[in-house]
Amino acid sequence: MQRKDLQKAKRLVVKVGTSTITYATGQLNYHRIEKLVRELADLANQGKEIILVTSGAIGVGMNRMGLKERPKTIPEKQAAAAVGQGALMHIYEKFFSEYGKVTAQILLTREDSIKHSRFNHSRNALLTLLKMGVIPVINENDAVAVDEIKIGDNDTLSAIVATIVDADALILLSDIEGLYDDNPQTNPNAKKIPLVHEITADIEALAGGPGTKNGTGGMQTKIQAAKIAVSSGIHMLIGSGSKENILHALLHDETVGTLFVARESHLQLRKRWLAFGARLAGTITVDKGCENALDGGASLLAAGIVSVDGRFDEGDVIRVLNQKGREIARGRTNYPSADVEKIRGAHTDEIITILGSKPYDEIIHRDNLVLLAK
Repeated sequence: MQRKDLQKAKRLVVKVGTSTITYATGQLNYHRIEKLVRELADLANQGKEIILVTSGAIGVGMNRMGLKERPKTIPEKQAAAAVGQGALMHIYEKFFSEYGKVTAQILLTREDSIKHSRFNHSRNALLTLLKMGVIPVINENDAVAVDEIKIGDNDTLSAIVATIVDADALILLSDIEGLYDDNPQTNPNAKKIPLVHEITADIEALAGGPGTKNGTGGMQTKIQAAKIAVSSGIHMLIGSGSKENILHALLHDETVGTLFVARESHLQLRKRWLAFGARLAGTITVDKGCENALDGGASLLAAGIVSVDGRFDEGDVIRVLNQKGREIARGRTNYPSADVEKIRGAHTDEIITILGSKPYDEIIHRDNLVLLAK
């Protein structure tokens, strides 16, 4: 995979972080926003379909309200977001209109992804806007969201949006130039990793904590976004939003940013929702033999389960971990957690003796199972 191949990308989702569009004072960086909008408009003029996912609503609201510290309670965050969303969208609309582009504000919550019907409605709405030449500007609806329905960070939000619309590439712009082999803020000799073919445990271990005081992101959320994107057949790029012509550079220059290469196999739309849209209800851990069987395309059987965590019901979507604690799959369970606890480690023909009935041979059928990127 080379950057020149990305130049053919038709549909792009671009996420911009709070640190990119604001100064350390919390004030909007109009100079940087205008340059970003100009690049996006130019890409649209080339025939590309553009979706912008933007952070910054709470930060802008804080500034408008004269708040010195980021709100800690949900109502305070909602108030700041309600003030900031309108102001932020006004700026984007003003700059985009100067370049002849029409925008549409879209506010999403996790409810728009965990319910299959709303997932499809979101997809249809976004695809219709793109078909009409409109540039959707998306943010999480912080003004109404509470913890139970929050996606939580805009790196994850942008990855979910990318899967919803079958994007060719996802670009994350922040205050860091890419993925490094060590923390560049503490180690001046840290080296940037330009290309990631596989998200291994070692790659995940490179992720740090949150970045600036005004943002909620960090490399950890970007790695999680990359796992969502590449599992759905979408290339993902990380680059510095402060660099001139960064979008052009990311799509053309091998040395700029970090490229996470998409897996060749694309998940079907239903499986994308299953893996990345549905609410996760619990966790099971499986042994090495079961892990290998799943990699080979098998269903998940009780015999390979070593532990159960959390309470879930039949039909819920749960996480599957290996014995090192690494998430390897997600899927819709055929059995509630209480029954899985009773039959874990048992052979399939023993289930009826233990439970008194056996509605399914599999705990998770392979048709309802999604393997995550490694």
